[in-house]
Amino acid sequence: MQQGDVRIAFGIMGGWNQAQAHAQFVSNVVDFGMNVQGALDAPRFSKETFPGCDVNLESRIPEATLKALTGMGHAIVMRGDYSSTRMGSGQAVQRDFAKRVNFGASDPRKDGAAVAELIRFR
Repeated sequence: MQQGDVRIAFGIMGGWNQAQAHAQFVSNVVDFGMNVQGALDAPRFSKETFPGCDVNLESRIPEATLKALTGMGHAIVMRGDYSSTRMGSGQAVQRDFAKRVNFGASDPRKDGAAVAELIRFR
């Protein structure tokens, strides 16, 4: 993913949900202006079947969204706050070439961490 001098590399494993989680991550960054950690942290949804109106939602989805989806006829299946089994998990790195700054992010749905590497100044 590239925008101007900023490039992001990311991956979210998740089987059936992988492409959906990738689209949600990109939307969180591009459409909602989230940083890479916020985009991984954000609540996710997953559609696991082709037919029907069932949709899996993490329980952190706002109540207003739940009501709107139910009102449209969706059959909501609530999952945990951070449901790695259904929603996948991933990591991301970002490079801002203009500012010469790197960012890292790790999904709270699984173990892992983004750890800064300290630069030695002479």
